[in-house]
Amino acid sequence: MTEQQTSAPYYLEGHLSPVPDETDATGLEVVGTLPAELDGRYLRNGPNPLAGQDGGHWFAGHGMIHGVRLRDGRAEWYRNRWVRTRKLEGAPFVRDDFTLDLAATPANTHVVRHGEKLLALCETGLPYRLTPELDTVGPEDFGGRLRTGMTAHPKEDPVSGELHFFGYGFTAPYLTHHRLSADGRLLESREVRVPGPTMMHDFALTERHVIWLDLPVVFDLALVGSGMPYRWDEGYGARLGVMERTGSAEVTWYAIDPCYVFHIGNAHEDADGRIVLDAVRYAPESFAALWSRVGGAADPAAAAAATGGGALHRWTLSPADGSVREERLDDRAVEFPTHDDARTGRAHRYLWTVSDDAVVKYDMRTGAARERALGAGDAPGEAVFVRAAGAHGEDEGWLLSLVSDRAAGPARLVVLNAADLSLQAEVRLPRHVPAGFHGSWIPEEPRG
Repeated sequence: MTEQQTSAPYYLEGHLSPVPDETDATGLEVVGTLPAELDGRYLRNGPNPLAGQDGGHWFAGHGMIHGVRLRDGRAEWYRNRWVRTRKLEGAPFVRDDFTLDLAATPANTHVVRHGEKLLALCETGLPYRLTPELDTVGPEDFGGRLRTGMTAHPKEDPVSGELHFFGYGFTAPYLTHHRLSADGRLLESREVRVPGPTMMHDFALTERHVIWLDLPVVFDLALVGSGMPYRWDEGYGARLGVMERTGSAEVTWYAIDPCYVFHIGNAHEDADGRIVLDAVRYAPESFAALWSRVGGAADPAAAAAATGGGALHRWTLSPADGSVREERLDDRAVEFPTHDDARTGRAHRYLWTVSDDAVVKYDMRTGAARERALGAGDAPGEAVFVRAAGAHGEDEGWLLSLVSDRAAGPARLVVLNAADLSLQAEVRLPRHVPAGFHGSWIPEEPRG
């Protein structure tokens, strides 16, 4: 056998290598000055298979939450916990009678708080409710009303507080839109008609519309049991859909060039009623190389070299004449776009992204980009924006990024000034933290 064939898959090595246990540490070292205003928990989710396990794909590992508690300029603790799902206990997602166990999800993609509930998310199944200390309460189906999976990328309207999300399925209904009240009651579920089952990872919200991404990465029954059962299907086509946020589930579709989008930056309606959508776009060849790499390609170095990655793009959809315009905004390979959550569905000036070793800030008004390079051995995670109290500017606040070490050394939580990307502080963590997916800043709720 060749050396390539005997080595571990890419997603089990280096900065992606899982940790074998749960730990707690207190009184963490802080370099620099943590803003005293940061009173809460930074939480981040990601895949972490049990020791000796290999799910066949990076996306398939069990969910693990890593948390850092900040208060009064101190880093009080770090802890990590597996999300104790039915999948972790060994339950199959597809039962013997061919029905789905929506609680047998890895819950490994995101962690958010809505209303009083802290939820670990993964789009193939139900969310799992957690305590503030990261213990698992159990699956959450909102009083029995949620009968599909829940996307890992729900969108909370900053005015109404409603949470919009969707579930997709391997059998009809392939796509369902859901809406939660600000206090967490499931208000509405609507089937959205699409031709077949696809891997729809994200979507967008504007003040009046939901924006769908119906793209050519399709479910393939023949691939079940081999990691992630999806493949590129050029014949499926690629299109963006515009649907009213409530009421009718009719969708106006706009054909676009074949591509894939994992993550939306934001979307809004401009003064002329056009829909403006910013997202990280993968060309077909870039998606193929990435999918091979995170799926355990025999030669991950070759797969990495073959892709330029995803790049920031903008689509402008015109209901007046049915046209769509696509623009590439930058040549950098970036991912995990974030924005000020107070601007969700509204015109935004700034987006923050990460590249292989840097955090990148985009000014969408001027087209300028600013980059903060980290160390050559650093793998920065998604930069979560935390607005400063009383802020007037859209970039007044901080960015929190959990930075993994590519040699599997100890990680650190980096705090940057969101305006100029200057380093504010970093929290030294006591162990390796594998690179993961998405996180949230969970501010401490006032006592009363």
